[in-house]
Amino acid sequence: MTQYLFQPTQASVAIADTEQRLAVRRIICVGRNYAAHAREMGKDPDKEPPFFFYKPSDAIQDNNAHIPYPPLTQNLHYEIELVVAIGKAGQNISIEQALEHVFGYSVGVDLTRRDLQLNAREMGRPWDWGKGFDKSAPSSAIQPVAKVGHPSAGRIWLAVNGEVKQDSNLSDLIWSVPEIISTVSQSIELQPGDLIFTGTPEHVGPVVVGDVITGGVEGVGEITVTID
Repeated sequence: MTQYLFQPTQASVAIADTEQRLAVRRIICVGRNYAAHAREMGKDPDKEPPFFFYKPSDAIQDNNAHIPYPPLTQNLHYEIELVVAIGKAGQNISIEQALEHVFGYSVGVDLTRRDLQLNAREMGRPWDWGKGFDKSAPSSAIQPVAKVGHPSAGRIWLAVNGEVKQDSNLSDLIWSVPEIISTVSQSIELQPGDLIFTGTPEHVGPVVVGDVITGGVEGVGEITVTID
């Protein structure tokens, strides 16, 4: 029997209205999946196919998390997102069958060290240090599909200290959830416990110590994060 010198704690996220938790395998994030956000980041959404980056699985944090302001940055940004939780393995999944692989949905915040991300982008380097830091992926509890269905429209919003900063609709996604799942599965085999952060609307911006982030996706849930 194999023995491991160090056994890391299994990353997980709550499942709504149960004592169960979903073990998190990978966190896959879609870059610039709302046209207005792509433009505010200086890109043309009409000319770019979807692209992806990872966060480590242990970046996941439960709702109502208190997250320390991370090191190495002077420009920590919020990004509200619909999160897709995969519940059925698959590779080369068709768009028509993609939703069969979804276990549920949650509301996530992709915290970003924007200065590190932009510096890396300008130098042609990976975004890892800007995106994949500790506690950078807070999420509300997963709502199973049986409860919420498959949201394709509905308000997505974020506020800082009660002031609304992001306010859009899931119908504004450039690449829909089925298209995202299908595209990802052409490159890697999706497995239960994979989370896909589907992209953020326009008006991302900074937070500082003491700020309280709230946000939500209509029909899915709400999230609260405090920056300590």
